[in-house]
Amino acid sequence: MIDLSKIKFDENGLVPVISQSFYSGKVLMQAYANEEAIKKTIETGYATYFSRSRNSIWVKGETSGNKQKVVKVKIDCDGDSILYLVKDYNVACHTGKESCFYKDLDFKETKKPDAYEIFHSLYNKILERKESKPEGSYVSKLFEKGSDKIIQKVGEEAIETVIALKNKDKDEIIYETADLLFHLIVALVDSGVKLEDIQDELLKRYK
Repeated sequence: MIDLSKIKFDENGLVPVISQSFYSGKVLMQAYANEEAIKKTIETGYATYFSRSRNSIWVKGETSGNKQKVVKVKIDCDGDSILYLVKDYNVACHTGKESCFYKDLDFKETKKPDAYEIFHSLYNKILERKESKPEGSYVSKLFEKGSDKIIQKVGEEAIETVIALKNKDKDEIIYETADLLFHLIVALVDSGVKLEDIQDELLKRYK
């Protein structure tokens, strides 16, 4: 059994809990949990919280189907907040958004992804372009030309990146590396390989 005695629950026996995507790092939502909810999270592997309005335990996604598979449970340095790292979820917000934190402080909806989630957002946008085939889209045209053309572009961008590195031109390196990563993600989408698959493989190699 995990010792929860170091968690600083408030006067109502609750502690704030943040859920975050294990793969993209995107902050999904904030809720509360009591000791029972945390224990149930650890036992079942699914994010469980305490509803202050209903005064009861609830499993995220139990009715909607948008459950959060918990990979890790972390506690902050002061012991007064909890972090659930989750995967295998669809949306976290009742509005249908992936995250509850989709607005800036001025309450305008965020248009661009944050830096830490750029690769996953780019992957999803490329996948969407592949499926919807919008007219005039560069990505759609690449998919129309087929896998050989996509692989060729990865090779071309790889060579250009090598040349930039050889020249030690910082601006050129940045530009060509961005091109290479972009086309590599297109190739991954074309091959049906997810970024999560790559991350899992790198985690296996981490010593």
